[in-house]
Parts: sequence; structure tokens; C-alpha cells
Amino acid sequence: MLDRWTDYLECGGQIDVVYTDFEKAFDTLLHRRLISKIYSYGINEIVINWIRDFLTARKFRVKVNLSKSPWNLVTSGIPQGSVLGPILFLLFINDLVESCDARSETYLFADDAKLFRHIKQIVIMDA
Repeated sequence: MLDRWTDYLECGGQIDVVYTDFEKAFDTLLHRRLISKIYSYGINEIVINWIRDFLTARKFRVKVNLSKSPWNLVTSGIPQGSVLGPILFLLFINDLVESCDARSETYLFADDAKLFRHIKQIVIMDA
């Protein structure tokens, strides 16, 4: 991305950028919706079942001082710190690029997205 920006700036003009960071993206991703999207990409069912097994049947509880809550099932989110987590999230938001303006470029990495456009000249419209 930085190489692209450098090339654009050497041609003149400016680059307008929108930075996004999906808040709590890894915590709020719904497992069923992710699995559905993975199916839509035509990924092998054996791989999908492996991903489903990776995500489901996880439990959590909270500990405060010496007190512990009961165990609860995790119904959303991707395990943080996993190698697979960012890949799964990218599969989940991959169609975001299709929703953006074709004259702009989009770069995705984990829960961050950058949408930018090279502006060669500013056009002022008369009112």
C-alpha cells in the first residue's frame, strides 16, 4: 500500500484516505454468519467442518478475586491470538471491497480497512 501511495504522489496530486478499525471485531463475529459466508465461497466442506469445530463448543467464565462465574458457551467471536482468527475475519469482511466505490482502492488487514483514492486534480463546480 505504501509503495502504491509513493507512486501516486510521485505522479502529483494527493491521496485521500479513510481508516477504519472494527471495534471488538473478533469478539462480536457471529459463528453462524461466518460459516454461511465460508460456504458461499465454495470452500471444501471438510475444511468448513474443521473451522466449525474450531469455533464451537468453546466455553468461558469470569473470575473476580476468588469468585468464579459458571461456565457459559461462546456463541460469537474468534479466539484472540490465534493464527486462524485474522484469516477468518478477512473471509467475513472480504465482500466489503465489492461495496466500495470502484474508483477507490481498499486494503484489508485483520480488523482494519483502508479506503483511499488518488486525487490528481481538484474540480470546482460552479453553483
